[in-house]
Amino acid sequence: MHDLIGQLKTLNASLPTRENAPALADDYSGLRILAVHAHPDDESSKGAAAAAAYVARGARYMVVSMTGGERGDILNEQVAANPRAHRDLPGLRRSEMAAAREALGIEHRWAGFVDSGLPEGDPLPPLPYGAFATLPLEQAAAPLVRLVREYRPHIILSYDEIGGYPHPDHIMSHKVAVEAFHKAGDPHAYVGEGEPWQPLKLYYDKIFSPERTLALHEHLLKTRGESPMTPWVENIAARMDSAPKHRTTTRIPSFEYFEKRDAALLSHASQVEPGGVFFAVPTEELKDVWPWEDYTLIESLVPTPAKDGGEEWCFAEGIDYSNPNLHLASYSI
Repeated sequence: MHDLIGQLKTLNASLPTRENAPALADDYSGLRILAVHAHPDDESSKGAAAAAAYVARGARYMVVSMTGGERGDILNEQVAANPRAHRDLPGLRRSEMAAAREALGIEHRWAGFVDSGLPEGDPLPPLPYGAFATLPLEQAAAPLVRLVREYRPHIILSYDEIGGYPHPDHIMSHKVAVEAFHKAGDPHAYVGEGEPWQPLKLYYDKIFSPERTLALHEHLLKTRGESPMTPWVENIAARMDSAPKHRTTTRIPSFEYFEKRDAALLSHASQVEPGGVFFAVPTEELKDVWPWEDYTLIESLVPTPAKDGGEEWCFAEGIDYSNPNLHLASYSI
């Protein structure tokens, strides 16, 4: 445990300050990014500042919510006191998503599947019939493949194999994102779902990266004397043993857009409390403690340093996004 913490501290000490980190380019006009999320609110807790940063620089950034979050719990006591939250939670969550979309300036689509809920108990009960996570892969992935072929993203963002955390809808979102990345460009797959289009890069979000968790935890101990992340840090070794081993390859400098991320998070009032763990480190302090958002490059069909053990500070590394009709065959791999 102590060796692992020591390794993470060494890694964090090697990272640049926000002033010294490579900056994003000024103009990403023509770049298209598609983020695949399980529920409304996931887009705001995972990569929201990066989304706002790219939109501000001319890129198109679309979020697809695979479900409507219909079976989610109400996690904010003030919202729980509102009768509408119980009478029409699906409608409330759609309104929240619309507000988050406006806060970030992103595009948004609903895939139309039904939330599977988070099963509890021992043994776990079966998932509800027809819920997103119960569907055959081709049925669950078809709307996403259709969207990829319509929107033609250069980049797809999603979750790792355990969904970031093992919620059935997060795991299925991972599966359909990987399926769409591999099959949207295949003219023999998903026939009738549009003209083939091959995305160039696939990333997994790393909002729960152990290095970020440790950095925030140590900052809180130093400045407050206590940290709500203590249980997470104490379990880092166990989590890293059980979680997929994906190193952080890509950091997106986005501290200038943390306020937009906060606004998007607070839009999801049924899921996010203003004083909750997402705001444990005040935004102005977070800009110095961890001024970027983390990802792992999983697959790239274009040259990029991250393929060979290096690192990236931009999703667009290796991509000529200035030509809207550029196909994979135009690249020299």
